Amino acid sequence: MNAIVTLLIVWVVTSISLLIISKLPVGVEVDSPKKAFISAAVLGIVTAIIRPILRLIFAVPNFLTFDLLSGIFTFMIAVVCFSIAAWLVEGFRLRFGIWSAVLGALALTFINSLIYKLLGV
Repeated sequence: MNAIVTLLIVWVVTSISLLIISKLPVGVEVDSPKKAFISAAVLGIVTAIIRPILRLIFAVPNFLTFDLLSGIFTFMIAVVCFSIAAWLVEGFRLRFGIWSAVLGALALTFINSLIYKLLGV
């Protein structure tokens, strides 16, 4: 698949996932579908910038734990990126702070996976 098409699919799926998450009782609020699309784009950009930096920072602890905690570090990175995106986008809020970020990142991973399975991607 073309890289641009793949990027557009990821953007749409993430936007739909954010709209779904905003209807769940996890404290993630998205004002409108337009805000969901903006939030998904910002989340993608933030993740692309922040993830390599945080992976570098967590490289030593990850190495020292023999990769036993790599999943936890990866999840922590997702929570940080989710939080930063919510902080940057007006209309995308985390009602319960870090707890909403944790639950939102978990829900985003789960719902995105379900949608990709349904799409066969």
